[in-house]
Amino acid sequence: MITSTREIQEEQVIEQTLRPQTFDEYIGQDQIKKNLDISIQAADKRGEPLDHMLFYGPPGLGKTSLAYLISKSLGTNLKVTSGPALEKPGDLASILTNIEQGDILFIDEIHRLSKSLEEVLYSAMEDFVLDIIVGKGPSARTLRLDLPKFTLIGATTKFGSLSGPFRSRFGNIYSFDFYTTEDITEIIRRSAQILNVRPDSEQVLIAIANRSRQTPRVANRLLKRVRDFAEVHNDGLITDSIATETFDLLGVDDHGLEAGDRKILETIIQKFGGGPVGLSTLAASTAEEIVTIEEIYEPFLMRQGFIQRTPRGRIVTDLCYDYLNIVPPER
Repeated sequence: MITSTREIQEEQVIEQTLRPQTFDEYIGQDQIKKNLDISIQAADKRGEPLDHMLFYGPPGLGKTSLAYLISKSLGTNLKVTSGPALEKPGDLASILTNIEQGDILFIDEIHRLSKSLEEVLYSAMEDFVLDIIVGKGPSARTLRLDLPKFTLIGATTKFGSLSGPFRSRFGNIYSFDFYTTEDITEIIRRSAQILNVRPDSEQVLIAIANRSRQTPRVANRLLKRVRDFAEVHNDGLITDSIATETFDLLGVDDHGLEAGDRKILETIIQKFGGGPVGLSTLAASTAEEIVTIEEIYEPFLMRQGFIQRTPRGRIVTDLCYDYLNIVPPER
């Protein structure tokens, strides 16, 4: 799925190349940047590490990039890991005991940490100590190790999955919003310069931005696919017609919808009379996994106003009928 907001392993190297190197190069999320600027300056004047931070929002909106920028602006080390990679308290302990004063620990998908790991972080975040249990049974005892003062930055797409006590230990909590077309266009322009891509007009950049689902990761991915098509068919020059041919080949329309999105909408209309239909039934009818519909397709379709969630299931809206050029049934 070309417009999926999930990170693709093969694209990590290119994504790091396109990652902004300064706050000026980081486009969008202006409110968060203003608050961070104040926090960084204040911490620098006091000579203290930043308060722990929690970034939450849909994938692909720049949470990881912002963590890298914070570390770079402070001149500290950044240690990166993820919730699924930390399975045992020992995994977390080995990272914490190697942290230096002022370092930043970035945990992506922090909502996937087990409860036992969350409890290890409680004392580490509040008191900068690490409690380790040695031995088992009646002879077990607790060792307390002092940790240097550090900053934990957590990123999550499921804010509600974090426990209340864990959330309360973050001094700064920031919600990431989707980007405007203007911001996405500016991001594509910068990426095009880095990748030596040659668009022949501003309209090409806007056309890519309109199909990017308001997400920088998707925008950069589409730019790379258009670049590939242009190199094969037009000596690297991206024109309106080249961009249109690429979108047609990828099956991405003017709204950023792909074949999978349209299949879900058409299934609800054709097989279930426009709904309501349950999620498991919809997944079985479209041969898609429940988690794929719920986390990838559905949020975008709801944001576009094409489907609604109701207590009885999913239904399509009149806007969806207009988009598909289908006459809605009598209500």
